[in-house]
Amino acid sequence: MPATDETGMDFTRAWVEFPDPADDEQVFRCDLTWLTSRWNCIFGHGCQGIQAGRASDGCCTLGAHFSDEDDERRVAEHAARLTPETWQFHDVGTGTGWVEKDEDGERQTRRHHGACIFLNRPGFPGGAGCALHTLALKEGREPLETKPDVCWQLPVRRTYDWVDRPDDTQILMISIGEYDRRGWGPGGHDLHWWCTSAASAHGAGDPVYVSYRPELIELMGKPAYDELVGLCEARMASLLPMAPHPADPA
Repeated sequence: MPATDETGMDFTRAWVEFPDPADDEQVFRCDLTWLTSRWNCIFGHGCQGIQAGRASDGCCTLGAHFSDEDDERRVAEHAARLTPETWQFHDVGTGTGWVEKDEDGERQTRRHHGACIFLNRPGFPGGAGCALHTLALKEGREPLETKPDVCWQLPVRRTYDWVDRPDDTQILMISIGEYDRRGWGPGGHDLHWWCTSAASAHGAGDPVYVSYRPELIELMGKPAYDELVGLCEARMASLLPMAPHPADPA
């Protein structure tokens, strides 16, 4: 399928703001257009990958940067339980390491043979895909417990902004929205393909606020997520919801 199935990033969106039920100094700003869209991950089932000619990598071509030391430490604890039967590059990762520094000195998962070292390639007897993801499913865990933060959060993006109010008070605005090409920074425009705006990745399964329930609870907290669900359900019940996602089926 050609990369032209992407619909673009600039279109009308419906946002909603509501106070964090668990913290009166925080306000959530959520993109209902994205969260009620029918996006679903199509890794291995039509995903074109972020690098031309490497569709089977999905978005794992570049490796994963760690958000902080705790993120790396948590991944290390789970990586230690991987075996040669569940991790294709177990001998390499345990032998010479699975962490490297990028050109800016930031720590990330090592790239091996052109992609993240935890990515099991097609044909591996233990199954293709992220070894850490597979580990979580086999142990009855959520993948967010075993994978680097950036991996389980995609394609939801959380940002923070301190907002000054006219009465000289401040609130922390937490935005929950779509991790589109711009979320990657300037290099995002050079990606071969990106799924959030691709029609081929929309139209099946539950809306994002349902399918990403565990991740959203982790990002927002349960009280705020419950509030979000009510707002999303009200939007879904509308006969003519404003600002639908252009990649969704009509």
